[in-house]
Amino acid sequence: MNESLSQIDYREIMEYSRDPLIIHTNLKIIDVNHVAVDFFRATKDKIIGASPLDIFQEASKLAIEKRIESAYQQPAKVIEETIYRMDGTTVEVELYCHPVQIGTTKAIQTYVRDITELKEKELKQLEIMKEINELSATLVPVLNGIAILPLMGSIDEDRAKQLLDEVPFKVQEQDINFLIIDFSGMYTLNSVVTDYLFKINNVLSLLGVRSIITGLRPQLALTAIQLDYKLDSIPTKSTVKQALQSLGINQNLTIPLDIE
Repeated sequence: MNESLSQIDYREIMEYSRDPLIIHTNLKIIDVNHVAVDFFRATKDKIIGASPLDIFQEASKLAIEKRIESAYQQPAKVIEETIYRMDGTTVEVELYCHPVQIGTTKAIQTYVRDITELKEKELKQLEIMKEINELSATLVPVLNGIAILPLMGSIDEDRAKQLLDEVPFKVQEQDINFLIIDFSGMYTLNSVVTDYLFKINNVLSLLGVRSIITGLRPQLALTAIQLDYKLDSIPTKSTVKQALQSLGINQNLTIPLDIE
């Protein structure tokens, strides 16, 4: 197979890619596919001949140059970077590059994957989790001296530790005598997180605050037993309503939280 035929075949392969592809050697772009032309918002003539380093922020260029040099020997690991398009706009991308042989030329092929939408989804998810976590540390007052701590979603070890740090201070600030800790909104728990959550009860007891646990699912109860917690020493009820009734609260009382 002659060199020109090899190049034509390779160019056809490049055009099948849905991601922008850049071929460069000696820090000079020698070819791109049509997706890259659209992605970088420039003509092919303007892109070819430019340095692949031009798309990177100044702080990243030295590391990227070293990465390109090492990629001539073996594929580089996937990384995330903020890069520039030719019109000056920035975009979050995932980059992967590996060595290729174009005829007699040893070059680097770089895949550019736009992850802007993925990053936006991750950010929204983080914001949602932040709201859930903040709500998870909110004491909902019912009457003077009585409040509910609704635990919701999935709480990791860091969040569980934060609850252990925050809840005792909040019960003192709000002058709480009885705290209903409701587990019914919890989806997943591991032994470490469960340990932290049950320690909250121990700390509250030392502060003279009586806690009542509600919504304890069988799996969570089993985990607690495996951690050697004596559940028979902690008041437990199936629902928040039952816990309130055990404290002498009229069942017709309107509670500022929809928890059963």
